[in-house]
Order: sequence, then C-alpha cells, then structure tokens
Amino acid sequence: MTARTGKPGISEKFAELKARGEGALVSYVMAGDPSPEATREIVAALARGGTDIIELGLPFSDPVADGPTIQAAGQRALAAGMDTERFFELVEELGSEISGIPFVCMTYYNLVFRYGIEKFVAGSAKAGISGLIIPDLPVEEASELRESCERHGLDLIFLIAPTTTGERVRKVLERSSGFVYLVSRLGVTGTSSEVSGATKELLARVETDIPKAVGFGVSNGNQAAEIRKAGADGVIVGSAFVKIIESGNNVNERLETLARELKNGILEADKSE
Repeated sequence: MTARTGKPGISEKFAELKARGEGALVSYVMAGDPSPEATREIVAALARGGTDIIELGLPFSDPVADGPTIQAAGQRALAAGMDTERFFELVEELGSEISGIPFVCMTYYNLVFRYGIEKFVAGSAKAGISGLIIPDLPVEEASELRESCERHGLDLIFLIAPTTTGERVRKVLERSSGFVYLVSRLGVTGTSSEVSGATKELLARVETDIPKAVGFGVSNGNQAAEIRKAGADGVIVGSAFVKIIESGNNVNERLETLARELKNGILEADKSE
C-alpha cells in the first residue's frame, strides 16, 4: 500500500490478482486527450470496465515509441494545455475519485531530465503515481532515475522486445520492478489483428518472478485471452482505447465496453487453465 495515497502498489495489485487466479488488464490513455476534464471521465469508464492498472501518457513532442494513433493523441493533449504540472494535478484528482487502481506514468526521458529527475519522481509519488515507463531510456543509463524511484517508492518498468538479447534481458530483469513490459512485436504502438509467434516465444524466453505484461497491438478479447494463455501475467492495451477517444463518438460507453471485453477475455483464459 502506498502510504501517501492509500493505493495498492503495482506489485500488490499483481499479487492480489494472482491470489484470485486472474491476469491483469493494464489500460493506457493519453492524459489530457481531448482535455484534462475528459480524461477523468475516460479513466472512470475504464475502471468500470474492469481495468486493474491505468497507464497514463504524459505527452511529449517527439514520442519515438508511439505509432500514429498515440502520436496524434499526444498532440491533442499538448494543444489542450497538458504539461508536467497539470499532469500531476490531474493524477491527484483521479486518485481522489478512483481507489484500488495503481497509476503508471509513461513518458520520455527528455521531459524527466529537463524537469529534474528528483523533482519529477518526487512529484509523481506525491501525485499518486506508482510506477514509471520511460521507453527511450536504456537500462544501462537509468541508474540515477532508478535510485530516485527507489527513494520515493516508485517502480521503474523497462521494456523487452523480441530482439532483446539474452544479456540485456538479464540486465533488465535485474533492474525492473512492478512488472516487465514485453513488446509483442517490432516497431511502434498500434493495433494488430493477431498475436504473433514471437510474442509466445518471448514469454517463454523471459524467465522471472516479476510479473510479465504484454503490450503493443492488443485490441480485442480474443487476443487478450491468447496472450494470457501463453503465460502473460498482464495484458496492456492502448491504441484501441485511444482510437475510440479520437472518434469522439459515444466515447465513455465504448471504452467501458471494450475494457470489459478485454478483461472477460483474460478471465475466460484463466478458467481454461
């Protein structure tokens, strides 16, 4: 339990789900897209749909790991005035409205570095963030951020791709906490029609007690079930939600429905094991 916010931490959430024999649904949206006010309703809809962990993007002007859908969401959020200070305020507001769901911040290292590493981590912890994902920060260069995260009780989550070598996998696992983010395919974020064999091979290759969550390309309940059956502890979904937000059409109801479909897919896989 995070002392400052009363929220369960990421490890606690995975442990709670594991005790029930459940996989986790990790849902990503861009904070401030299309507005900070709308994000509060969006997150509430995802929570109603059964989301276990919320991943909030802090928009950056050059998001190298994001595909067109999430790049566009970042531009909309920046145009709506989202910045680091407003992000922390929004997270604090969300924490007062939604209990039992850890928040993870996904952003890029330039923002963290320019803001000040210690200041950024302290601000994240104060706001109620449980962990950070910084996709453009190599594990070998993350010691300062990692030490700051340890001081403030935040998890630092690293990515492993199908091309990551055995030696780098070992380094990532040594320095990861919360969960390890397994990238389901090469390239950037976006939806996909099927779960690749590389995803299943990666799940088998990464041997660790740290929960393994798979992202990039997941968009429906069948895919979520397949990934869970392949050995993932969690399924991460982003672009499918962001596309609904971009449409502006019956957004919150559709987000809740998709989250429920994804969570039900995970639960069906749990029953079949």
